[in-house]
This record gives sequence, structure tokens and C-alpha cells, in this order.
Amino acid sequence: MTIAFVFPGQGAQAIGMGQALAQTYPAAKAVFDEVDAALGEKLSELIWDGDIETLTLTQNAQPALMATSLAAMRALEAEGYGIDHAGYVAGHSLGEYSALAAAGAISIADTARLLRTRGEAMQSAVPVGIGAMAALLGLDFATVKEVAAEAAAPGEVVQAANDNDPTQVVVSGHKAAVERAAEIAKARGAKRAVMLPVSAPFHCALMQPAADVMAEALAAVEIKAPAVPLIANVRADVVNDPADIRQLLVEQVTGSVRWRESVQVMASKGVAEFWEIGSGKALSGMIRKIDRSLTCRQFGTPDAVAALKDA
Repeated sequence: MTIAFVFPGQGAQAIGMGQALAQTYPAAKAVFDEVDAALGEKLSELIWDGDIETLTLTQNAQPALMATSLAAMRALEAEGYGIDHAGYVAGHSLGEYSALAAAGAISIADTARLLRTRGEAMQSAVPVGIGAMAALLGLDFATVKEVAAEAAAPGEVVQAANDNDPTQVVVSGHKAAVERAAEIAKARGAKRAVMLPVSAPFHCALMQPAADVMAEALAAVEIKAPAVPLIANVRADVVNDPADIRQLLVEQVTGSVRWRESVQVMASKGVAEFWEIGSGKALSGMIRKIDRSLTCRQFGTPDAVAALKDA
């Protein structure tokens, strides 16, 4: 049976995440120490004892979620379930960086610094209040692309940003255009249109300044071929070449997260079980909606990791 290791994106953050892993596995604690050292601050204290509003700031949430995922990865390795146990790796948005770090393509320290830069650049690309994102429930990706095209206006951007599963597509762009898209979607039969509590319009053309920042930052970092194939967000297909990975990470900032297609591609390649590594279980929920025949397991706690020994 082929297993894919998948890594969560923003929204999965929670105070206390990864702390029990760090207390149980020295290798997991070492990940948080390495991230703290790379950033020159005690991000681990914020993760474990801070307030959720500060942790949710994108420049904090991104490296924090990566640290928690890599701590879980180290715990799995300690129990004999290393990266060679996976046939593929993938991650949702920032989770793609976690996937690459887990597969040895980028060092943990470099990944932490890249995600801090990415978070700051994405936040500063668009002034607060200008952009918005909305989840459109009950419409497929093709229909939402039509909705976005209809909602667009001269000088305003709105794009289908996240193709999460067959029941949820997220649009992103200028606030007024996103609000128009939500109304059009409801007229087209969407069950609901939910404005998301985000501080910037991610994965749309408004993020181009952040993409420019990431192009420069990624150019300065060593990227190796991953130990197992990556299914990239932007391409929804296998990527192994470091130059391709570098370019797709830049494109990812403004491009759609093709998660539904990515899961379908992995399933078509024989993946029957997905291990969600890190905080939460949002990806597992999406995967089950994409294909009910797929098995999902979550590994964000010592108990979940230890249960592998009894399986």
C-alpha cells in the first residue's frame, strides 16, 4: 500500500500544538529549538504559551505550523516511520514548504526563514481592508472560475484561489469583487458563501509583490531534490527538479492551490492512505470529500505516533 505524507496550511494553528511531541521526543524538541535559533526569537513560547491572535498573524503562523509538522515528522522517524515510508509528499499552501523540509529538499532553518519572509511579504503586499477571501460551498472549481470572471471589474481582481475539495472553493481578491462573487455564487446555486477571517487576499494576483520577494529569497537558498516525489500545489503533479521546485514556490504565491486535483493525482498513482502530519485534521476532511475510499490518519500528538506500534 502506498502512503502519502501531507502537511497542513494556515488555519490549523492552535496554542499548545506540538508541545507534547517536544516533551516526549527529544528530536521533536530539537526542531523547535532549531526554528527558534533560525528566527532569533522564541517562537516556541508563542506556540505553546502565547495568545491565538498573535500566533495567527501570518508571519508567525507559517513557521509555527512548519515547526509543528517537522516535530511530528521527527517523532514518526523515532518510531521507525521516516520519509522513506512515504510514496509522495504534498502540502496545502505553506504546507508545501513543510513537505519539502520533511523530504530533505530544504533545511529546517532555511524553511523557517523563508516562511517568516513569506508571511511578512504576503501581509504587506495588500493594505489591510483592501482584500478579502470567501469560501464558496457547493460549487465546483470550473463553476467558481466562471463566477470569478463574472464578478471581476476594471481595476479589481478576483480569482479562484483554493480548490480544496468538491464542495469548497475559495475566491480571493479585492474585497468588493469577492463580495460580488459571493452573491453571484449564491445565485448560481452555492449552498453558502462565507467570508473568511483572513488578513490578506492570498493566492491571487494581488500577491505579486510577495511573489517578487519570494523569488529573491528562494534564489539565495539551497534546494535539493526531495527524497520522495513532491506533488506541487500549482501543477498538481510530480515535481522533483530543484529548479522547478524553486519556480513553482514563487508561482504558488499568486497561483491557485490545486488540492483536490493533487489528491486525485496521488490516488491515481496508487496512494490509498494519507498521513496528515502536524496540527489539526483539516486536510483529512478535504481528502475524504474528494474520495471516500481513501484512508486518512492524523499525526500531531505522541499518542497518535505511539499508536503505530500497536497497529
